[in-house]
Amino acid sequence: MSKKYDIEHRILEVAYRFFIHHGYKNTTMDDIATELAMSKKTLYKYFPGKLELLGAAFDMLKTRLAIKVNALLENPHIPYTAKFKSLLTTVAADISSINPKILDELRDHAPEIWTELLTYIRESGYLRFQKLIQEGIAKGFVKPNINVSFVVFIYTSAIQNLIDHKFLSQFPEEMRAGFNLSPAEIYDQAIQVIYTGILTDDARKELLTM
Repeated sequence: MSKKYDIEHRILEVAYRFFIHHGYKNTTMDDIATELAMSKKTLYKYFPGKLELLGAAFDMLKTRLAIKVNALLENPHIPYTAKFKSLLTTVAADISSINPKILDELRDHAPEIWTELLTYIRESGYLRFQKLIQEGIAKGFVKPNINVSFVVFIYTSAIQNLIDHKFLSQFPEEMRAGFNLSPAEIYDQAIQVIYTGILTDDARKELLTM
């Protein structure tokens, strides 16, 4: 790989770490340059501004998720139930570590980046999770009478709640009060519903032994 690629990658790693831990507004180009031990002038040679750096950092996140998920789905040596469980937790593991503050700032101050992230999550859930469910039906691990589109909707809604804690605000207060769960717990509950609702008895037993 080229020296330019290596430097850009190092910048993105540092910037992403600052953004997810401190938020967009509380991170400055000075902070990033200091952490990298480079001048701000040099940093601007690679990225013209903080917003562009934010967009590139989240592109890196999406690329990482895509690589992980594709490698998982395309591996013929991983048992179906292990593949199923891993897919449902891989996205959550990466996204749940993000400071909710940066997600609020994305929605409010970088709407294009926010929209791209939501679109990626939805399309990824639809294309990849749907593919896995269809594979499960073909192999006898998933009940054949389930509505695939509806299950994918539940999954992507859980992911959206994980990255957008204001997602629940569209529902009545009485309903929200009854949840009493963190976004990560809501995601976990949704996944448990999917586990028990669509897998066959044999697949659930196999999953419990993992």
